Order: sequence, then structure tokens, then C-alpha cells
Amino acid sequence: MAQTVKSNGYLPYIMHPVIHLPEDYWVFDFTKGPDPEFECPFAYQIGRYDEYRPGMYLAEIFEGDRDLHIGIDIGAPIGEPVHSFMEGEIYSFGINGEDGSYGPTIIVKYLYEKNDLWALYGHLSLESLDGIFVGMKVKEGQRLGTLGDKSVNGGWNPHVHLQLSWQEPEGYDMPGVVARSDREWALKTYPDPRMVLGPIY
Repeated sequence: MAQTVKSNGYLPYIMHPVIHLPEDYWVFDFTKGPDPEFECPFAYQIGRYDEYRPGMYLAEIFEGDRDLHIGIDIGAPIGEPVHSFMEGEIYSFGINGEDGSYGPTIIVKYLYEKNDLWALYGHLSLESLDGIFVGMKVKEGQRLGTLGDKSVNGGWNPHVHLQLSWQEPEGYDMPGVVARSDREWALKTYPDPRMVLGPIY
């Protein structure tokens, strides 16, 4: 599995960063599948959008051939703050508790260039859901929550899965990976999060 280090010291964010990345961080390449022997040498990492990831999604919820990742993962230490990239309002929230799912999840509704845009923030801590309510206004840069650990976030290393959607979601979930046969539809429905994160890789 090939990985590269990416520096973002010179990259301007388009909006407020969801996670404050240091100057150097890791960009994973999962196109050859996971490497259980590999230990990432950086505390912050990126998992790419529109990436074929064979052998990564084995839990029951990923039945069939769902292995195309359609969000961006930002890995960071447990408890790392997760921020709203712009002004919006809480659309839904809850716990996607299945093995391999998002765990605590918040979806925020935004108005992006006069269009409704929904953003899912997944793999959060349980405490991230305290004190929020549907319709609650959030400011640009406001802390939405923190990263959860494996015991609550679906069993994953700590990271936030950020996924955008032009389509109004049902409840507090979105399909974070889809079948490759659904790629064309998925990329139109769930656009590249770099449109709000900036060119982080």
C-alpha cells in the first residue's frame, strides 16, 4: 500500500477548516487494500474521496460490493475538535451504532451558493451529541464535537468522515461507500468535500 506525505503549509482553506491540520500529514492510498502491518508515522491523516478500497469494508452493513469511498476522512487524535466549515443549522443527529458504521453522527444543512447542501460529520464522540437540537444554528468555525474512539465510532481509528450531499438525507445517515457500478450517480449526489476543505491533497 503506497502512502505519501502532504504538506498544507501553503494551501489556503476555502472555508473554516473542519480539523486544524498541521503543516505535515499523511495521505493514505487504500487502492490496494489495507495493510495491517503498517503503522502511520503521523498523527494526522487524510483518506481520499472517490477511492476504490478493496477489502476494507467487511462488516455486515456493507453487503454486496460497496467499496468506493465517497467522503473524505480526516484522521487525528481522539478528542480532536471538529468544526463547521461555514454557517448552517443542525439538520439531524444520532448514533449509527452498527459495527463499521459512523457511531455518533451530526448532519448540518448549509446554503452553498444558493443551493441546499447537507454535510455529514461521522465517527464523533458521544459527548458531541450533548446539548444540540434540530434547527440549532451553527456559526462558521463553531466546534460541532470531537473525534470518538473505537468503542463508540464503529470500530475505526479516530477520524471524521466528512461527506457532502446535494440530496436531502433520511435521518442521520448517508452511504459512505457505494458500489462502483453506482459511481456516476454517487459523485453527482455526493460532491467532493474539497469544494469546502480546499486542496488538502
